[in-house]
Amino acid sequence: MLLEDLNVILKVAEFRSITAAAESLDMRTATASAAIKRVERSLGVELFIRTTRHLRLSIAGERYIPNCQQALQMLELAKQNVKDDLDIIDGELRISVPSDLGRNLILPWFDEFMAAHTGVSVKLHISDSNIDFYRDPVDIALRYGSPNDANLYGFKICDVPRVICATPQYFEDYGIPKHPNDLTKHNSLLYQLHDIIHDVWEFTHLGDTIKVKVQSNRSSNDAELVRRWCVSGKGIAAKSSLDMSNDLLNEQVVPVLADFAPKPTELWLICPSRQTITPAVRLLREHIKDKCREVLAQLASKKILM
Repeated sequence: MLLEDLNVILKVAEFRSITAAAESLDMRTATASAAIKRVERSLGVELFIRTTRHLRLSIAGERYIPNCQQALQMLELAKQNVKDDLDIIDGELRISVPSDLGRNLILPWFDEFMAAHTGVSVKLHISDSNIDFYRDPVDIALRYGSPNDANLYGFKICDVPRVICATPQYFEDYGIPKHPNDLTKHNSLLYQLHDIIHDVWEFTHLGDTIKVKVQSNRSSNDAELVRRWCVSGKGIAAKSSLDMSNDLLNEQVVPVLADFAPKPTELWLICPSRQTITPAVRLLREHIKDKCREVLAQLASKKILM
């Protein structure tokens, strides 16, 4: 019986499925099945009762799983305490990042981080969807918006202003909107998540809130695709200033409606438990904070952000 086998046992007990547990742990189903057999053989009892369609805990399994979980947590805590005391920065970071931010900013930031901490490895999960830490093979997630689950641990990275932007050629062809209501005459590029299309853009001006329902011939659940459409001149986008930072600084796109502030967002690093907040995660958090601060300062220095 291997220590890693016990992690498989806990995942199978959680999912009530060997296949789902294997997917969560990023391994083959046959490998997970072999781990179960090793543990059961070592204990001399069956932990699961299997039928052709269902899997459930046996009486022995119901008694064993809580103790197993507690033991693994204690071992992980002991290992983390040793690393904290010795300032050891290593281990695998399984992290989920948004599509646009991940591809255009986070990738080079991770390269810098890993060059400085050679004992760290990264498994990157690119997705704009909300993360289910019990289903998805990740330990931490970088997401826009604060976590809405009180059981999660969230660390705010920074406030992120949004920008309304398009290419200079687009504005030359279709005119520059002077007021948010003018956006109804333009083609807006929309982001869609969980079948909800974000076609109402919200602004504040002199203490008032302005909401505009925009028109569009393009929408996507991939924020990176919305950015590409914007850079290729297909319309106007309401985007995170971080996502668009390279394009704004290179003047491939230009911001408009400077007097009307689009509803801002926040960038958060989210962890499912204290055990996942390792020294490497804490250092990565500070690294991302520093990098975001640099980018936002560049945008401010060029008067792109006020």
